Parts: sequence; structure tokens; C-alpha cells
Amino acid sequence: MLPDATHTDPRPVLVVENSDDDFDTVIHAAKLADVHNRLIRAADADVALSLLARTPAGALAFILLDYDLPGLDGLALLGHVRRDFSPAELPVVVFTTSVNLRDRDAFCAAGASAFHIKSVQHADCLLTLETIFAHWLNQTALPNGIAISPHSGLST
Repeated sequence: MLPDATHTDPRPVLVVENSDDDFDTVIHAAKLADVHNRLIRAADADVALSLLARTPAGALAFILLDYDLPGLDGLALLGHVRRDFSPAELPVVVFTTSVNLRDRDAFCAAGASAFHIKSVQHADCLLTLETIFAHWLNQTALPNGIAISPHSGLST
């Protein structure tokens, strides 16, 4: 478990994950990380695209995206997302079992905000997810009302 953190971003997280077991792990990690954000699940790219079509820019904290999805895969979905949302408007964090460097490079070239490998060790997987939540749901407040968030740089 990570040190206590206050998650300052209240927006929901879209989790694009077809595996029930992996989604349960995401929920478990969110509880361990004291995340209270709503986790919206899309079990495939078509469901995700349908949800995103009704989602205004800035409404989601980030997307947690698996690569191996039924039908349209995560890389193709990322291409659709980037046509409608910039990385600052909607960060996409890839969380996949793929250890292939070509996959990582392809996701980064397509506009992924981060790329993480799902460990087969449950405890390691939980820790990685807790780290993802801690990074993407927190902001650092500076004097004079300026906030730094991990995905948008300086904002007022």
C-alpha cells in the first residue's frame, strides 16, 4: 500500500477492461488506494466509444485501457480517442499484459499518456494500479491558486 494520499480529482475513471478478474483487481486497488472516484467499466471498445460519444471533454479523470479487447483492440480505440480528445483533455493510461516493446512504442506514438505492464503477481499488479491512481488523481496546490496536475501542466 502506498502512503496516504488525498485524491483531489473527483471525476470518474473509465476502465476499458474485458476481464472480470482484472476489473475486480482494479476495484481492489482503488479501495486500497482510498480512491472514491466512480469507476465506469466498458468491457470492449464499442461500449467505450459509445460512452465517450456522450462525454464532454474534461468529464473523466482518465481512461485505464487494456490492449487485448474483443473486437477493436486497445490501440485502435486509442486512435479513436485521440481524434476527439487531446492528451490534456483526456489522459489514457495503458495497462496491459503485453511486454512487447513494439506495442509500447505504438501506444506512445498513438498518444498514450502512460504505459504500464500488468504483473502476473497479484500484489505487484495492485501496487502498480495504486501508483497509477495516486499519480493521475492528485493535484499539487501551489500558492496563489495555481494547481499542477499530472496531465495538464500548470493551470489556474
